[in-house]
Amino acid sequence: MTETEAAPVATTEPIIEEIPEAEANAPVEEQGEAKRSRAQKKVMKAMAKLNLRKVAGIQRVVMRNSKKGNFRIEGGEVYQVANSDTYIVFGEVETDDFLSRARSEAVNKFKQEQAAPKEQLPKIEDEAEEAENDEDVDTEGLEDKDIELVMQQAGVTKAKAAKALKSNDNDIVNAIMELTM
Repeated sequence: MTETEAAPVATTEPIIEEIPEAEANAPVEEQGEAKRSRAQKKVMKAMAKLNLRKVAGIQRVVMRNSKKGNFRIEGGEVYQVANSDTYIVFGEVETDDFLSRARSEAVNKFKQEQAAPKEQLPKIEDEAEEAENDEDVDTEGLEDKDIELVMQQAGVTKAKAAKALKSNDNDIVNAIMELTM
């Protein structure tokens, strides 16, 4: 981890209080704390001998790592080593993976775009009108595959596709852009 920081939720300075010797040696259950495992009890007993101060007012601790994302501890206990900026944090660690979060947001955005009605696409005329327009279309100098591609991508009739291709000097991309924008 390259950088660690304890981020208090409140804007005030955290309150640092020393743990009295008698309270530090008292069983954890008597202090009103949550139930702890045997390993946690042993660690807390050893930590009490190191002259640590409990830091009050911190609800969330975030440790940033540029490669793997953030490590977050919600509602943990924070202790400060006397006369230094070293902190010891107890609690359940959760990871925030930036890549997986970005992927899931991109997928959700894509699904929403697919589900949204496509109001910007031009309306297709009746089939009878299309048949009449398709018969008298001047396709001289145009390739049939280009006309079909523009018709398919822009969702327009053969006459409109041919007209757009002619006005854009047979440039398929510009013809599609003209018809859809």
